[in-house]
Amino acid sequence: MANKFSSLTRISTAARFFAAVLALLPPVLSYAEPVSATTPFAETLSVSGLAKVKLTPDRAVFTISVETSAKTAGEAVQQNNGKIEQVIAALKKAGATEQEIQTTNFSIFPQQEFTENRRPRVVGYQVSNSLTVTRATVSDAGKLLQAAVDAGANQAGGLSLVVSDLSRGREEGLQRAFQDAKAKAETLAKAAGRTVGRALSISEGIMSAPPSPLLGRTMAAEAKFAEVPVSPGTEEISFTVSVTFELR
Repeated sequence: MANKFSSLTRISTAARFFAAVLALLPPVLSYAEPVSATTPFAETLSVSGLAKVKLTPDRAVFTISVETSAKTAGEAVQQNNGKIEQVIAALKKAGATEQEIQTTNFSIFPQQEFTENRRPRVVGYQVSNSLTVTRATVSDAGKLLQAAVDAGANQAGGLSLVVSDLSRGREEGLQRAFQDAKAKAETLAKAAGRTVGRALSISEGIMSAPPSPLLGRTMAAEAKFAEVPVSPGTEEISFTVSVTFELR
């Protein structure tokens, strides 16, 4: 019985000791720094940058058409089919592949005669069949155009020289566009008596490359290309970025 009483006494003494120690410790929460509800947001400056990179076009695109007319739609279509087949054969003979020749339009229109005080009267039909030729060798454009005309094409669309892969100048264009944006930000910040800090966000705009039309739509039968001398020159590709800088 005495041993049991002695054990209880020791437990009670230890409990009082730990309670005394805990009482001496400061409350943990009393040292937590309160969060300010008025903490200011970082001031920023958003600008855009533009850069243009000149690239040499590596693809030629043009459209040629065959138009035929006859009293009936069937006769006009039959005549057109024969001529367009000759044009396709001539293009292939001049070096164009089947993948580079694409039919892009086929239409039949009634030809009407208008007389005063009378209803229009159909006097025939006109059929048009258009082919778009895409050639990776720019210097072949004139030769292919002449081959199509010689074979019976009587309409020619716009000849355009384009850059097939806009990513060729992407790295240089984006770097220069960012530098343009940074220069703008520094100018604006200086005017306000401030300085520009780090870039907080950067977004890329859409690359743009306007086509370079060299030949308007005309009557091909009246134009003698004689293997048009085609000079690729250069094409400007535009790159844009939007950047938000820290304002100090």
